[in-house]
Amino acid sequence: MKELVEVITKALVDSPDEVVVTEREDRKTMVLEVRVAEADMGKVIGKQGRIAKAIRSVVKAAAAKEDKKVIVDILD
Repeated sequence: MKELVEVITKALVDSPDEVVVTEREDRKTMVLEVRVAEADMGKVIGKQGRIAKAIRSVVKAAAAKEDKKVIVDILD
């Protein structure tokens, strides 16, 4: 899951070197925290959060195949 989020996020931003995805487990849930450069924040979130929602949907679909719950947090 972490690699999937990294690939999608790096494709969206101008500074792919500054994309950092950290993974942590909370009981039965995996939390992926995404950090990007300040200038790229809008590109990852999108208008009215549409791109962030799309990223979460793709990850949720991939996680459903593995019967896991994954949360994607975009941090500033």
